[in-house]
Amino acid sequence: MAHKSGFVNIVGSPNVGKSTLMNRLVGEKLSIVTSKAQTTRHRILGIVNDEDYQIVFSDTPGVVNAAYKLHETMMEYVNTSLKDADVLIFITDTKENDMNHSETLQKITRLKVPVIGLINKIDLSDQEKVTERLAFWKEKLPNAEWYPVSALHDFNIESVWNRIVELVPESPPYYDKEELSDRPMRFFVSEIIREKIFLHCEKEVPYSCQVEIEEYIEEIGLTRIRALIIVERDSQRGIIIGKGGEMLKRIGKESRLEIEKFIDQRVFLETYVKVDKDWRSTDQKLKKYGY
Repeated sequence: MAHKSGFVNIVGSPNVGKSTLMNRLVGEKLSIVTSKAQTTRHRILGIVNDEDYQIVFSDTPGVVNAAYKLHETMMEYVNTSLKDADVLIFITDTKENDMNHSETLQKITRLKVPVIGLINKIDLSDQEKVTERLAFWKEKLPNAEWYPVSALHDFNIESVWNRIVELVPESPPYYDKEELSDRPMRFFVSEIIREKIFLHCEKEVPYSCQVEIEEYIEEIGLTRIRALIIVERDSQRGIIIGKGGEMLKRIGKESRLEIEKFIDQRVFLETYVKVDKDWRSTDQKLKKYGY
């Protein structure tokens, strides 16, 4: 049997379950997951290796109409994922009536590569609604093969997985067979901290935050990490720190516990908060923070 390799890219609107699906398919929590829209900002690769294949999954930010320079960069990741996919997964859910970004939808209809369409979160709906959504999307994207799924509860994911393996083209591996992602450990640590900010802070605050890992030192039995949380306003800094520093302590403690689980080692984590005014709105600052 010839070896198979390919890029399987996941696209869809914010908050339809892209990151949950990615983590389910890869078998590791690589993408942060919250109930808030636009949690994912980067294109994150998760690599699944087997003797006969290597599948490179790609989680992308939710498709949005750009309001900040940061959104423009996020949409560049989405557009790139449409261009270099060997298989595209388009994911929606039972609550989404239509994709609010018609340009992206039109691009998907013109793709020459296989498209798998998923109606996610069927556990939150009924059979009549799921049937109605399937009929709607089959007409909207006739070039896709459609599956009703629940990524959270692993329903019908095995069928999707088997179809992905069938569709991936013959090719030698693109990455070392020991690799899990193309991202360094610092990136995943920063994402874990950013996830906790999303979970505990409201309104615009989590969207205004960027996390930079200033220090990552591996010692015997202990990893020392110093993280800088960047916000756009002094008021946001006050919210992140909280009364008596309680919010920052909570974010730090929950982050440390999850980082320890992720790297399987004890962690000493220091967190600080800094204001960098309007960092989301300038090209120079976005490049500085890796966008």
